[in-house]
This record gives sequence, structure tokens and C-alpha cells, in this order.
Amino acid sequence: MYVRHLGLRDFRSWAHVDLELEPGATVLGGPNGYGKTNLVEALWYSSTLGSHRVANDAPLIRSGADRAVISTIVVNEGRELAVDLEIAAGRANKVRLNRSPVRHGREVVGVLRAVLFAPEDLALVRGDPSERRRYLDELASIRRPRIAGVRADYAQVLRQRTALLKSGSGALYRGDRSVLDTLDVWDAQLALHGSELMAARIDLVNALAPEVEKAYQLLAPGTRTAAVVYRPKLELFAADANPTTADLQEALLAELGRRRNAELERGVCLVGPHRDELELRLGDRPVKGFASHGESWSMALALRLASYELLTSEGAEPVLLLDDVFAELDTARRRALAGVAASAEQVLITAAVPDDVPADWVARHIRINVTEGDDGRVSELIGTTT
Repeated sequence: MYVRHLGLRDFRSWAHVDLELEPGATVLGGPNGYGKTNLVEALWYSSTLGSHRVANDAPLIRSGADRAVISTIVVNEGRELAVDLEIAAGRANKVRLNRSPVRHGREVVGVLRAVLFAPEDLALVRGDPSERRRYLDELASIRRPRIAGVRADYAQVLRQRTALLKSGSGALYRGDRSVLDTLDVWDAQLALHGSELMAARIDLVNALAPEVEKAYQLLAPGTRTAAVVYRPKLELFAADANPTTADLQEALLAELGRRRNAELERGVCLVGPHRDELELRLGDRPVKGFASHGESWSMALALRLASYELLTSEGAEPVLLLDDVFAELDTARRRALAGVAASAEQVLITAAVPDDVPADWVARHIRINVTEGDDGRVSELIGTTT
């Protein structure tokens, strides 16, 4: 799989660009702040329908514009697929596949399979559990595109149920018992979609765990064994259990019933996969709070390398996106990452300093510049060398 074309309109610092890409390695070069990462971010958005840098879409639209457009042409086993994403300010985004509108944006998830390495990856190890849940859910959706719909359905149920819980306590105080019947309905929906999401995560972690162990040993040979464990907030299951979707649905319903009073008192949803954790371990200790800076970086890289190896082993080698990541690594970790990236069908690297890229790589180099426009800095391509 590789991206043949990337087109942007009013995306971040890019007013307009049409970039023809090829298999192999491409280095996007230029000083910091020139728009290199914005190109990688656009490709990641095309893959996952989300940014790795911001939680909402508003910052993606160039200052002064009311929409941004990302257009990609992906080649997979000789077949070309075109994805066009229109990101609108204050309106629903529009999505086209092969120039035809699709009903739900999630229908294009999986067209471009990508694995992104970025400085923000350290948050996978040191950040909140939500960072690790997002990592799992994005990878699960790329691996099994149907999961993107499960995620969307669960998120909608969670919003509706949370809104009901916020108003439910007052309704009960006024004697309106109908809120309990409505909660029963939302409990059933949360258990239905939540169990599917949890089952997908558990299946993913079971497949991912040996790849994480191997990747960490590649990055830090002879050190402690790395492990990943999915920790559902359900007391009925041990960490090493392998429950079915039906088991999880039943357990969620039971836990929702047990914690209903607490949820009504607090006005928040205390049960469901949005509260679960992906635990990272080195030897017999959790990584968070105990690992050194170098160990934390190795674990973050191991998670991304494991993603790449898992997707590749399942028959869909992803595009590798390396966003200024070599600058963060020591020589040994650079060498290990470069060894994996060198064999990828397509890899795109951003680098502010040419020396950050392995000297023995055969790569196409694209230089980026900026000019000052009426609406701030505008990025532009200034040359390509091989």
C-alpha cells in the first residue's frame, strides 16, 4: 500500500498543494514551523478521521477559510482508491470515496492504513488512560474498519446516557420515575455497543502483546520484558480472562445496575469501556511512574512498531509516517527504527535537520518553505531531489 497523491486546500498552513508521492522513502525537509508535520497530519487524518495533535477539527482549517479539504489517492495491490474529506467549520464534514458521497465518514476508515510515529507518542506511556484507549481504538479501527462504526455508536450512546444522568437526579426528586425506564433503555444500548468495543480491544491486545515484547527487545535488547494488559473496570473478569462478547454484555448490564445510584448522584457514567485501561509493564512493574525517560521512549516506539508488524502480518502493510521522531532518539533506537522503516513499501519522514535521517537511506527529498500571506504563514513546496 502507498499514497500516490496528496492534495490539500486550506489545511493548516497549506493554502493549496498537490503532492505526487511514490513508493519508498520520502523526506519532507525544512525548518521547524514550515508545515512539514501538517502534511503528515493530513495523511493520518485521512487514515483515522482524527488528528494526532488536537482533539477537534477547528484548528485544521487555515485562518480565514471556512473549510479545509484533504484529498488522497491510495494504491493497494494495484487498485486505486480516492478519498476526499471536507472539514467544515461548524458543520458536518463531507466525505467522498472515488468521488461519490458516502453516508458515514467512517466508511473510508481502512482505505489508507498508516502507522504514525511522533514526538506526542510519549503521552502513550506517560499520559492519561484516554491516550492509550485512543491508541487501541484507532488501531482496532484500522485493523477492522467495522470497529469505527462501533466506536461511533458507543460514543453517541455515552453522550445521551450521560445527559440523562445529569438531569435524572432532579427528575427523581420531583417524583418523575420515568427516568429509570429510560435509563434501562440506554443501559441496554451501552452494554450492546460497549461489549463489542471491549471484545475488539481484548482481541487486539491478545494479538499485539507478543509483537510489543519483540519490538521492545529490538529497541532495548537484554532488558526487562515488556508486556501490555487490557484492564476492564469489571470485577467479574481477571486480567488474563478471555470473555466472549455475550459475557461482556452481561457483565456490563450487571455493573450498570449495581452502580446506578452512584451514577445518578454524580451525574456521570461510571461503567463502560471509556473507563478501561491498557496497562504497560516492564518486568514486574508498570511503566508509568517507574520507567526512565529512555525506557518510556522505547515502550512508546514498541507500541508503534508492534502496530506496524501486526498490520503487516495480517496482509495489509501500512504506510509509515515518521514525524520528526529520529531527533528524539539515541543512536541505538534510531538504528532499530530505521531498520524496520527501510523495508516498508512507503515511508514519509519529516526532518528539520538533514543529519536526523539515516545517511545510507535512498530517499526522495522534498523541501518546504513558507511565505507571509494576509492570513499568516503559507507553506509551499520549493524543490524535489532524489
